Amino acid sequence: MLERGVRKYALSLESNNMNLLMNQALGNRYFSNSQKIRAISESWVTSEGFCPVCGGQLQQSQNNSKVLDFLCKNCPEEYELKSKAGKFARKVTDGAFDSMMSRIAVPNSPHFFFLGYDQASYSVKNFFVVPSYFFQASVIEKRKPLALTARRAGWTGCNILLDQIPDAGKIHYVSNGCKVKAESVLSAWRKTAFIGKAGSIESRGWMLDVLACIEKIKQNEFSLDEIYKFESELSLRHPGNNFVKDKIRQQLQVLRDKGFLEFMGRGTYKLAQRHV
Repeated sequence: MLERGVRKYALSLESNNMNLLMNQALGNRYFSNSQKIRAISESWVTSEGFCPVCGGQLQQSQNNSKVLDFLCKNCPEEYELKSKAGKFARKVTDGAFDSMMSRIAVPNSPHFFFLGYDQASYSVKNFFVVPSYFFQASVIEKRKPLALTARRAGWTGCNILLDQIPDAGKIHYVSNGCKVKAESVLSAWRKTAFIGKAGSIESRGWMLDVLACIEKIKQNEFSLDEIYKFESELSLRHPGNNFVKDKIRQQLQVLRDKGFLEFMGRGTYKLAQRHV
């Protein structure tokens, strides 16, 4: 349960209409476009956003960390921001590949905010958060090393494959220009928080992969046989496991026990009403 004061703050955001217009003037002192939008978007997140874990207020990081933009004033959660004019594509450019791979192996790494805005009006069109526990090796793509003639010759970056992250892991504050209620944001986070406590990275990976397969079926109710159709795909992702069907059943049971699924009998499952 949320602390009473924190819940009161989060729910008050519903009556105080979120201002979707960013303050362009904040970028006037910068020459670089990337610096301008960073200043503008970070200010907007600080004033209009809130921590999806506890509903607390956000503050900008003061330690110049390369992977940390915001801290929650109420709880220990940390966040990094990615901003882009227009919609986010299936791939989002990030930093060094090795650093990212080390980062996703740490349980308490920062979560990611993604902010998409209209370039003409500087209004926020999409703003969502992806919990750090939704990141695994399969959603990080290694880019080609920089050429030997480059200033940072041999440096290797990475891309975040947004389309490989289950929809349940993209928690929207603003979707296509429409605001989402604060309580809905907090509720959406709570529904998947159990994934972050899955234990090993391998266990978490299996859970996320099976969840992604369920979403691909695009039905609230599905059969075990329909999930088994993803056996080959899951085998490629987990080449060391020779009992993929057993693992699928195990993960379905976990998702059922956590209230994400309901077992209907005779090999049939459905999304729990609160997850539809």
